Amino acid sequence: MSDDHTHVQEFFGARAAGWDRRFPDDGPAYAAAAAELGLREGGRVLDAGCGTGRALPALRAAVGPSGVVLGADLTPQMLREAARAGRDRDGTLLLLTDVAALPLRSSSLDAVFAAGLIAHLPRPAENLREIRRVVRPGGVLALFHPIGRAALAARQGRELTPDDLRAEPNLRALLTGAGWRLTSYVDEDTRFLALAVRDA
Repeated sequence: MSDDHTHVQEFFGARAAGWDRRFPDDGPAYAAAAAELGLREGGRVLDAGCGTGRALPALRAAVGPSGVVLGADLTPQMLREAARAGRDRDGTLLLLTDVAALPLRSSSLDAVFAAGLIAHLPRPAENLREIRRVVRPGGVLALFHPIGRAALAARQGRELTPDDLRAEPNLRALLTGAGWRLTSYVDEDTRFLALAVRDA
């Protein structure tokens, strides 16, 4: 396991049990962001880096009982909390896996939802290409955070810098290089949401 993986697992593993209590009001923001994917009944969607699975109920509601909902995370403790909260119900499958090597067929998904994931990717361009691999042409990627970049930086006690990965010019270039086309970008105090479409 790489040092990056070990660090991520240690950080989130230690916080998993109290994670949802730390952010009790995020549910509506996750549901609104999931709705932006435009999923339909019978769709197939992955929550990449799902953590405790806060987006999973909204994704399941969007695709209905005939759809496929997968939640993937690198941290076993986070997946245990997702199951404890009942977010693996109705056929939602939780996978302990790395988004850098997804155990999924190419072009098998309609969409990927990724909340807070991009900051934790050790090789963002390569990792976004792997996510692209499992999404069909024309499928959608949502990069989400329940607060904007400036608000998050203030909460973490740091300054925003021009090289911030989620700044629109940087993110657009990163996505383009990985085979995605940025179609929407919102960065406000109450949310960050970038939507991209997989090019053919």
